[in-house]
This record gives sequence, structure tokens and C-alpha cells, in this order.
Amino acid sequence: MAHAKNYFQLGLKQALPFIFIVGPFGLVFGTIASNAGLSVIEALSFSVFVMAGSAQLTALQLMLDGSPTLIVVLSALAVNLRMMMYSASLTPYLGKAPLKQRILAAFSTLDQSYALSLQQFETEPQMTLQARVRFFLGAAAPVIPTWYISTFAGAFLGKSFPSELPLDFAIPLTFIALFAPLLRSAAHISAALSATIAAVLFSDIPFNLGLIMAGFVGMSMGAATERHLLARADQP
Repeated sequence: MAHAKNYFQLGLKQALPFIFIVGPFGLVFGTIASNAGLSVIEALSFSVFVMAGSAQLTALQLMLDGSPTLIVVLSALAVNLRMMMYSASLTPYLGKAPLKQRILAAFSTLDQSYALSLQQFETEPQMTLQARVRFFLGAAAPVIPTWYISTFAGAFLGKSFPSELPLDFAIPLTFIALFAPLLRSAAHISAALSATIAAVLFSDIPFNLGLIMAGFVGMSMGAATERHLLARADQP
């Protein structure tokens, strides 16, 4: 097992490939924000204070559509509900860390840092608390500045990018690369499939409310599948 101090570098090393996905994602947001009338400072501040690409894009699109403020806020929160689930599942691994480290970890909770860390913690359960904290922060270290820099670049240069440049490919690619390896059980797969189907079926519902409904469908199907499998396992 590596020394605790080396786990920061290990997390950083594992997260480095994601800069090639997060970068285009940030360019997409910065470009859309610029075309929507936000200044470079406003777009960058959005990324600094929110730092959740999917929620930012959702909120920005709803703002462009003239949606009520309440719907914009609720939709962005719904998209980011997964952060609450991330935090809950990380508590057994990081919950006993000092308060300052937990605050820093909360700020560093990203799709990338969560997915990489959960895989690492499950693969190497003997890691010390400080090793887990260092790995988690290392996994976020290359992603956060990449998001800021690419947002700035997109907002500053957005209007100069050719409209046919498919930068938006980075958004679904990010989530596929992150969460496909985590689909390890029937419950996970049923949740993902049902949420995907529901999102397509509900796509015409105004204000992106279909996305919220699809999330609940996925969680419900995943929980139902888990209960069914546990009940079968308990049968003689």
C-alpha cells in the first residue's frame, strides 16, 4: 500500500485523462453563456460559485427560455441532487476527517472525484483516513482549474468558435466514462435504463421537469429491483 502522502498524486494521476473531457465541456458552457449575453466575469463567476456543469447548463437554458426563477432554481437543484447521494455514500469513508478537510472535500465533490474515489476505496479498503482524503482531493485537483480555465476561454472566445464544432459531445461522454464502470448490479442497470427511457419519454414536458421525473423513476426502479433481489435471496 502506498504511503498516505502519495495518494494525492495517485488521485491526480487517475483524474488527469478527464481534463480532455472537462475542457470541452467548459468551453461549451462558456460559449453558450457568452452567446446568451453573460459577460466573461459573469460566466466565470457562475462556474466558480456553482461548479456543476450540468446544473449550470440546465439553469442557463431555462433562463434563455424565459422560465420562472423558481423553476430555474428547482431544476438546477434537481440536477444536482446526485451530490447529496454522493455525499451520503462517501460518509463512511470520509465522515471522520477533521472539519476543515470535510469542508474542502465538500467543495471538491465532483462527478469525477466521486467516481474515481469510490472505485479506489472499494478496491483498497485498507486505506487510512488520511490516505482516502488525499486521494479524493487529488482526484479533484486537475478537474477544478480545467473547468475554470475552459469556462473563461469559452466565454472569451466563444463567438469565434465555428458553429459546426461539436464541442457538446463532451457532456454525454463525461457521464458515460464516469458511471459506466459503476453499473455493477441489476439494481444499478435497471435504474440507469429506466431513467434514460423516462427522460426520453418526458422530454417534451416544459421547463425540463421531465428530467426531474426521470430521476425519480430511476431511483424508484433501482430501489424496487434491489428489494426484489433481496426478497429472492431470503427465500429458502
